[in-house]
Amino acid sequence: MDAAAKRVHTFVRVKPTADFAQDMIKFGPDNKSIDIYVKKDARKGVVNNRQTDWSFRLDGVLHNTSQERAYETVAKKLVSEALIGYNGTIMCYGQTGAGKTYTMMGATAEYKHRGIIPRAIQQVFKATAHSVDPFVTVRISYLEIYNETLFDLLSTMTRNGTSDMQLAVVDCPQGVYIKGLSIHAVSHEEDALNLLFEARENKYYTSSDCYGETNRVITEHTLNKNSSRSHCIFTIYIESRFRAFSDGKCINSKINLIDLAGSERLSKTGSEGQVLKEATYINKSLSFLEQIIIALADPKRDHIPFRQSKLTHVLKDSLGGNCNTVLVANICGEAVHVEETLSSLRFATRMKWITTEPVINETYDQEGTVKALEKEIILLKQELAMHDSLVNRSLVTYDPLTDVQIAEIKSQVHKYLKGDVDEIDVSSF
Repeated sequence: MDAAAKRVHTFVRVKPTADFAQDMIKFGPDNKSIDIYVKKDARKGVVNNRQTDWSFRLDGVLHNTSQERAYETVAKKLVSEALIGYNGTIMCYGQTGAGKTYTMMGATAEYKHRGIIPRAIQQVFKATAHSVDPFVTVRISYLEIYNETLFDLLSTMTRNGTSDMQLAVVDCPQGVYIKGLSIHAVSHEEDALNLLFEARENKYYTSSDCYGETNRVITEHTLNKNSSRSHCIFTIYIESRFRAFSDGKCINSKINLIDLAGSERLSKTGSEGQVLKEATYINKSLSFLEQIIIALADPKRDHIPFRQSKLTHVLKDSLGGNCNTVLVANICGEAVHVEETLSSLRFATRMKWITTEPVINETYDQEGTVKALEKEIILLKQELAMHDSLVNRSLVTYDPLTDVQIAEIKSQVHKYLKGDVDEIDVSSF
């Protein structure tokens, strides 16, 4: 892959609103830049050096964009590359209520409004539907990080369940993985979507039976009736095994689709009690994430503190390793949210300077390699036998010598050494 493809790609998606501040937010003619203008506060006096305009350059600005167009712009290429062995990550970031969950999950009321996750599932299964070689296996998992604790959203256990298995982030030579996280094999698009939406579609399920999106923690506050109080990572694992010419070849990749909890100013949300505690954890983890981004963009930094939080530890490979990474910064267009909008755009700009090193995840298992070599030996023997037949050497064999043949060769050698014969005849061996 070229150097440009290794850079983290960043996009901005603007939430549609009737109160869009047209005099404050301007988009470039190429839809790759966004300018923010703020009027000077007359109450600050004549001498006021506070900055009033900002300009940000990104890979794309999505304004009044359909879900289909957003997916084609942000995710389609990344998913295509995952199908040939490259890991991929798509992450939605922004203030609470800016449309992150809508971008990632979409709305279930209308098919055309589905988000990145269901569309990625569809693209993967469409690509593998008629695949004979390679043979493709698809699996999924769904992780939630709530108040610095890991939860398995595809587990039938409740948060107060009796399972002894504690989820933990583990480093290994192949990258980070979540110990104890359930990974489910899915054979069709419907299987994956059922795991994701089953509880939402079935009103008779109790909380202990729920799957996926219904298990996620949400809370109502001033800015958002259904504010996500946790970071969620939906992962699609793709394994391709080639059987025709190289039995041992296997390609593994994964696509992390991340819906981050929204950053929020406590003075605006009016949070208190449990909601305040949740907001504190959210803002703290996002602050650590921003510190990681700043550190990764600094070439002089030798140590990157990924273990500061569960979120940054889980994202270690996505941000600093073997992965194609895309960020979608979701912003609100209202004037009242200009500070949060600027913060999200600054974060996206920093992400743009991070580079990763994606490579195809290709392995060969020993058993498969042995079988492939045995097959190659058989083919070579057949080719030599055909060649010998064409030059009238039909008696030549390339199988191991028998005990009788070895004894006959030894006998001829002894006769040669004694001078009984002038040459050794081994043409038939």
